[in-house]
Amino acid sequence: MKATFTCIFCISALWANAQTGTDTLKSNALQEVVITASRVSESILVSPVSVQKVNRSTIALSPALSFFDGLENAQGIHMITPSLSFKVLNARGFSNTTNVRFAQLVDGMDVQSPHIGGAIGNSLGPTDLDIDNVEILPGTASALYGMNTVNGLANFFTKNPFTSEGLSIQQKTAVNHINDRHSKAKPFSETTLRFAKVISPKWAFKINGALTKGYDWIASDQTELNANANSSTQLFGADNPAQDPVNSYGNESSDRKTITLGGKKYVVSRTGYQEMDVVDYNLQNIKADAGIYYKIAPDAMLTYTYHFSQLDNVYQRANRFRLQNYLLQQQAIQYQSRSIQAKLYINSENTGRSYNLRSMGENMDRSYKPDNAWYADFTTGFNQSAAGGATVAAALKQARAAADAGRYVPGTDSFNQQLQKLQDINNWDVGAALRVKASLVHAEVQANLTETYLHSLKTKYDIDLLIGADHRTYIIVPDGNYFVNPVAGKEGKNISYGKTGGFISISKGLMQSKLKLGAILRADKNDYFSTTFNPRLSAVYSPVYDHNFRVSFQSGYRFPSIFEAYSNVNSGGVKRVGGLPVMSSGIFENAWLATSITAFQNAVLADINQNGLSQVAAIEKNKGLLKKSPYTYMKPEHARTWEAGYKGLFFNKTLYANADMYVSRFSNFIAQANMNVPNSKDAATIPVDLYDKAKQSPYRMYTNSQSIIYNYGFSAGLNYQYKKDLIISVNTTFAKLKNAEKQDGLEDGFNTPKWIYNISLSKKNLIKNTDATIAYKWQSGYYSQTFLVTGQVPSYGSLDAQATYHLPAVKSIIKIGASNLLNHYYNSFLGGPSVGGMYYVTVGYGIN
Repeated sequence: MKATFTCIFCISALWANAQTGTDTLKSNALQEVVITASRVSESILVSPVSVQKVNRSTIALSPALSFFDGLENAQGIHMITPSLSFKVLNARGFSNTTNVRFAQLVDGMDVQSPHIGGAIGNSLGPTDLDIDNVEILPGTASALYGMNTVNGLANFFTKNPFTSEGLSIQQKTAVNHINDRHSKAKPFSETTLRFAKVISPKWAFKINGALTKGYDWIASDQTELNANANSSTQLFGADNPAQDPVNSYGNESSDRKTITLGGKKYVVSRTGYQEMDVVDYNLQNIKADAGIYYKIAPDAMLTYTYHFSQLDNVYQRANRFRLQNYLLQQQAIQYQSRSIQAKLYINSENTGRSYNLRSMGENMDRSYKPDNAWYADFTTGFNQSAAGGATVAAALKQARAAADAGRYVPGTDSFNQQLQKLQDINNWDVGAALRVKASLVHAEVQANLTETYLHSLKTKYDIDLLIGADHRTYIIVPDGNYFVNPVAGKEGKNISYGKTGGFISISKGLMQSKLKLGAILRADKNDYFSTTFNPRLSAVYSPVYDHNFRVSFQSGYRFPSIFEAYSNVNSGGVKRVGGLPVMSSGIFENAWLATSITAFQNAVLADINQNGLSQVAAIEKNKGLLKKSPYTYMKPEHARTWEAGYKGLFFNKTLYANADMYVSRFSNFIAQANMNVPNSKDAATIPVDLYDKAKQSPYRMYTNSQSIIYNYGFSAGLNYQYKKDLIISVNTTFAKLKNAEKQDGLEDGFNTPKWIYNISLSKKNLIKNTDATIAYKWQSGYYSQTFLVTGQVPSYGSLDAQATYHLPAVKSIIKIGASNLLNHYYNSFLGGPSVGGMYYVTVGYGIN
């Protein structure tokens, strides 16, 4: 095993205040509290489940470009990069580019884009100037937080204007794409402002704004996805007329035909376009937020906040998308006191002029020449070249050149005009527009009954009792392409999709509070499913304050996201349909597995080309390869997790240790399966239909895997402080998938490295008023499984460094740093962009 390491962004117990000389590890280990793990304030040392906390002083020492980027180095966290401004957090496996199993909260409120089902990076989250701390729960958190938390959550806490008043300004200037074979060096800029003011003892407000501009990382993976399409005629590599490189669009399965040329059958695809041809990589994020804070009483606060974000970047689901003029908003009202917390918030999105890159490539080709005309010209061109004595490989290339005559050429005015036209056609059969308007309304309340109302239980019996309830409704505006209302008589009317839940939590201290037992039970009712129950049982044993052992069991259900439930989109001839019965009635009952159809068609093709069989005879011989689809309508996904952990202090509280291990069992994974429905229901003619593309309808259905699978792993971290100003931090994370029963291969790809290592060295006052950090990250290669591409992601390492010079007299800093300092380009997942070095200078005023 390659023993390389990376920066730990680990626990906030490292530093309590970067501007003082206090022994911060000692003080914070004793005083640091967390809220997210139990929804009540508690010492991080005695939290009943694994929780990592990152405070603002740790953030200040990080060499990452932003606080959000730095979370990649937190213990137990895995991050992937679909875009420079769209990074995806995950924990404990089953990562993907639309992570609906890991939630992001800001001050306890979900900041997801409703139709995506997850957050778009940190586009709606806090700026570097307003972030106070981050709490991360790796692993199932459904008992307290309900949907979308079977893999965990991150809770971002912002600064309170009553305690963080004043003006702060920050300018970050950077450069990337150095030595990029696809681009010259590009500038990056981020301007951030924060202003907070206490108006009176009861009133305060704050405003934040940020403008980010840059040039996105480029995806140009040329790995061939259809290398063996013409193996029956021994045409491979550049001679294969059905080539389908990963980041080339318009040459996928729906853009291919089997045609007869010179007495043999060949699989031929349309030419398609590279991603770089059909996407604008200029990225921009304009975001702002404002909050009004009213102290009803010394320990009670009423808050109104508004968050706004408009962004341009690249997003990936099964296809990649250009998000352009994408608008996200959140409005929220919160009440918080020692015993009561209540929230009401609304998230809304408008996808603006976003578009599907695959559909753009397909319809750019088809808009200059329809498929039938193109294949007719291809056939004519082949016949003419073959008659002239050309070899088969040469004739196929000459035929493509003839059929492509008049094709839109990237970079020309006609190409750009057509791209703009297709960008506004909201029908993926002929255009590429993504036009979605959706919102979610969320309300919740919780009461700590023993804090005020039943205080005698707490004082006499060491019991804490917490109850809570929440409701969420998604509202979708049908656009006629991506979403339609399936209910008869309500076509065109808004779709609503809701869930209501509640929990009760009780904890009891025993043995003079050295042993703390906890139990939580949550119930959730979704519109289309029966009530589910999520328990959490935990025990924390602290023989002395500095050493704490914990064990827990948790259960979590995940309900389908909007897209998984209600999608109804035709993408490149493949219909993607949500897995609810109201959406997909009749499809599952008559569907055949696409994998078996492909094997059947390849076998028929080989018998025709190599064995001289007629098409009728070849179909009859191979029809036994066809398999009926075993999948059906969706059920909620279910996870069960057993966890044990330890937190402790050693060597006069200069060394902090944190470790956890877990085993998880998953059933009813919500995933996608490709299946085709033949036009005929007659058993005698079904094989004929399934050989002919024109006689079947392909679907990509959301359904449940039949596999019961386990994954297990551990993480461990050490933080050592020497003489108050030197911090050495290391952590490692191990994750492993173990299949068990009924392996059907449909479960979402584990998509997680087995090993992640982090190491960092931070020195305060390296020279006068100058702090510095050097950090290294390494992760092992892993098997990536998505609908865009499947294969092995290589291992990679990244060296980061920063130096910060403080000017206390003017409350300013100058920070120089680099992420991926050595500029070794890597891919965090297949089909995504290559990530290189980012070299930056940050100047800040009013930064404490």
